[in-house]
Amino acid sequence: MIENIISRTTVPPLKMTAPGPSPADLRRMLEAAAAAPDHGRLVPWRYLVVSGTGREALGDLFASGIAAEKPDTSPAEIEKQRTAPMRAPLIIIAIGRIDTDHPKIPAIEQIAAASASIQNLLLAAHSLGYAAKWATGAHAYSETVRRGLGIAAGDPILGILYFGSPAQPHDPPARPDVESFSGVWPPT
Repeated sequence: MIENIISRTTVPPLKMTAPGPSPADLRRMLEAAAAAPDHGRLVPWRYLVVSGTGREALGDLFASGIAAEKPDTSPAEIEKQRTAPMRAPLIIIAIGRIDTDHPKIPAIEQIAAASASIQNLLLAAHSLGYAAKWATGAHAYSETVRRGLGIAAGDPILGILYFGSPAQPHDPPARPDVESFSGVWPPT
């Protein structure tokens, strides 16, 4: 189990190929996402699964978003954004459902829970042999994209997650030394 965590790496969609997760594997991945720590059991995450021709519709939405919000974008860049979802067999849009007025659970704890859910999803995909990438970028912050996806006002897109099979081996990058981010308290 721990080796699956340590060996997980981000694989760019250009290095992915079909097949993407099967329906049974996707269900297991979402079950792993549901196992994230969740103070108050608020389930402050939602997932939109995009596959097949839905990827073309998502590409059209990405192109519309960039054209509307950055009118000086070149036609070549707009086309690149239109075809971006076709690079991976499966895309999942991760959405935060954050209750900023909750009387007991601060928003930061809800965002942390949603982020843990996303990480569980990525780890599950890796353990099942799939490649994955957690991205954000302009589309995650685009009002055009948010409206087109039917996302409620105030609910952030926390990630655009790409899934497929690795087209080639993709080794994890060098990791930081444990000593560079941990310490003992009280200091000796």
